[in-house]
Amino acid sequence: MTEREVRLLCERAKDILFEESNVVAIDSPVTVCGDIHGQFYDLLELFNKGGDIKDNKYIFIGDFVDRGFNSVETIEYLLVLKVAYPNNILLLRGNHESRLVTMNYGFYDEIVKKYGNSNCWKYFVDLFDYLPIGAIINEKVLCIHGGLSPSLKTIDQMRVIERKLEIPYEGPFCDLMWSDPEDIQHWVLNHIINRL
Repeated sequence: MTEREVRLLCERAKDILFEESNVVAIDSPVTVCGDIHGQFYDLLELFNKGGDIKDNKYIFIGDFVDRGFNSVETIEYLLVLKVAYPNNILLLRGNHESRLVTMNYGFYDEIVKKYGNSNCWKYFVDLFDYLPIGAIINEKVLCIHGGLSPSLKTIDQMRVIERKLEIPYEGPFCDLMWSDPEDIQHWVLNHIINRL
């Protein structure tokens, strides 16, 4: 896509995402997809196995970019699908949909290499602020990128989090993006956040 096309795509997708709740209710059947991390050809295979977007619903639980070699193509394709089929694809925010993280794990550099400047990076990271933070399937299954937060006792509390901002370094929004459930007895600060 050209830089202008990326800008227009992000503007249109933001309009759609703005209308979505922090926690989107969705009914099954739906395919839930984990981290894509710029693996564009894996994404295409996922749709090949899961079925055409026109006839199926998908939830992607974040981490669309970074690490892989085709983060640009991956996020562009997902956003095109979101604009074309807004009710069939749900894009949730992950911890890599962040300015700081994308500057450290490859997305920023990939954009500068492919576009010659960072303008498209700005369009994408501004859009990331609009992504919902969770989904509930059939009012029973909660989908979030990371894990739970000791600060949140109900899903209604998730619904009132201010999401249209950079992921903070602490608090419930941070926990939902960064928590890595392990075999521990209590809450422990995620060490990755400390290294950024």
